[in-house]
Amino acid sequence: MKQGVVMTDQLLNERDIEFLLYEFLDTGKLLERPRYREHSIEIFNATLQTARTVAEKYFANHNAKGDAQEPTFDGEQVHLIEETKQAWDAFADAGFLAARYDFDEGGLQLPEVILRASLATISAANVASAGYPFLTLGAANLVHSFADEKLKAQFLPPMMDGRFAGTMALTEPDQGSALADIRTGAEPVKDGSYRIRGQKMFISGGDQSMTDNIVHMVLAKIKGAPAGVRGISLFLVPKFLLDENGNPSARNDVKLAGLLHKMGYRNTTSTVLSFGEAHGAVGYLVGEPHKGLSYMFQMMNEARIGVGVGAAVLGYQGYNHSLQYAKERPQGRLPSNRDPQSKQVPIIRHADVRRMLLMQKSYVEGGLALCLYASSLFEDQQTGDTEEQRQRAAALLDLLTPVVKSWPSKYGLKANELAIQVLGGSGYIREYPLEQLYRDNRLNPIHEGTEGIQAIDLLGRKVPAGNLASYQLLQAEIRSTVMQARDNDGLTALAAALEAALQQLDRVTLSLQGQLQREADRGLANASLYLDVFGRVVVAWIWLRQALVADTALATSPTGDDENFYRGKLQAARFYIEWELPEIGAQVTLLESGNSVPFEMEDNWF
Repeated sequence: MKQGVVMTDQLLNERDIEFLLYEFLDTGKLLERPRYREHSIEIFNATLQTARTVAEKYFANHNAKGDAQEPTFDGEQVHLIEETKQAWDAFADAGFLAARYDFDEGGLQLPEVILRASLATISAANVASAGYPFLTLGAANLVHSFADEKLKAQFLPPMMDGRFAGTMALTEPDQGSALADIRTGAEPVKDGSYRIRGQKMFISGGDQSMTDNIVHMVLAKIKGAPAGVRGISLFLVPKFLLDENGNPSARNDVKLAGLLHKMGYRNTTSTVLSFGEAHGAVGYLVGEPHKGLSYMFQMMNEARIGVGVGAAVLGYQGYNHSLQYAKERPQGRLPSNRDPQSKQVPIIRHADVRRMLLMQKSYVEGGLALCLYASSLFEDQQTGDTEEQRQRAAALLDLLTPVVKSWPSKYGLKANELAIQVLGGSGYIREYPLEQLYRDNRLNPIHEGTEGIQAIDLLGRKVPAGNLASYQLLQAEIRSTVMQARDNDGLTALAAALEAALQQLDRVTLSLQGQLQREADRGLANASLYLDVFGRVVVAWIWLRQALVADTALATSPTGDDENFYRGKLQAARFYIEWELPEIGAQVTLLESGNSVPFEMEDNWF
């Protein structure tokens, strides 16, 4: 590296992961639930260590190489660098593809939050190569949840052990996120299968040469189906058909029309797939007809949390690199020092560099905490002790999913931007990893639904659902934290700031619901601004919760690295709540007034 500064090989901060799992979320309490009584903290930690080993040895080793030597297609086969296959095999051999399933299904019966923390480490090492197993996890979960027993017996075991990969095939060339208008069709045949015809685009992992087969989860409309989303069905369409022994045999009528070349995530193939150019691609109906979109939302929402995690850890990687650089790179002197012959100071001594590092810390640690909190809600939804607890967790997760996807995607990217700024000219040259991290992360605000789509989902659907029932649950959670922090002398001001912000959010939420009822198009026009306000309040709450844990820990008088860690948490919480949260003031003013300048802009005026 230039200037004698070596970039860090640290993927995430292991102390922070430990803090989030066992202090912030108290994941150890899961061991009291029947499903996890055969586990232990030691098993959880061994799983996390296995993920770190796999990440460091098999994923991090080709992150830059996969970016520089992206996949190619020779007209017959897709070619990937060999390290991608090695990473896939290591991930599968470690059992992660089967991790969430029960022991009697051949799984590890692992809690979602431990799995998600493990996947975070692998994403931090190489988000592009991680795309293949992560998509397979979601596709396999769809098969597990909704396919009939025959399909499960045929396709789930090889997806769990790594012989088959999986994809989600939604987007079409003429229809991006407007799934109601998809044109891919399905016709039933006498043997109970269907013939699928159409084209899908931007299909990550849609073709590759690593696995024996690829299982495409395809949205299509059965001939004669109702119009709109009520006519969408879900089909399992394999790249290769299976013989009587369950082995891949004849090639299905699924053709790779071409590879797309992205600015980031380059080692994940992005494909255009043609279904049924000859005799029709053989597909198998998953679940009931016309309910495909509701099924696919399981994979989409799982992927949205995954995108949030990926964005947070890419930001985290940039933060780690820029922090080490700032500690080691000497340049200039403090403004108070007028001696030009004095020794230069590391740039971390300059106040503006510390500001940029603290801003990054607040974004990436706040974003990862938000994502792991969402994963804990998913766990509670599945294995909570009571029906009430499960329903409450499901409602909160449904409400927060647009925020979990979009907030880290926006602010993790901003963290990468700040990391580049810390490095100065070194930040944007390829000899350092920052520019690739930025390019990789730039895809996440688009992945799994753009920010605008998440905003409309939040304001137009999630918040008003059940007469604001889920929103009121979130209010109660935030107010509970505020009440705890009020009793802590060191956190009183932060609690008051969050309480005031929550009152602003409540006020603008009610105002916007009225605007929506009067004129939906105009009311939703500023939804992205509302999403940002909502996200800032939620992340401020996440930081206040972390501050409470840290302050309690400091009361035990820790020393050395532990004391520094907790004080860093408190300072990051102060920064976010005192510097970032107040930004909602001007935003709320625009929203409450129903400011319609963008909405009223005419097409011809551009």
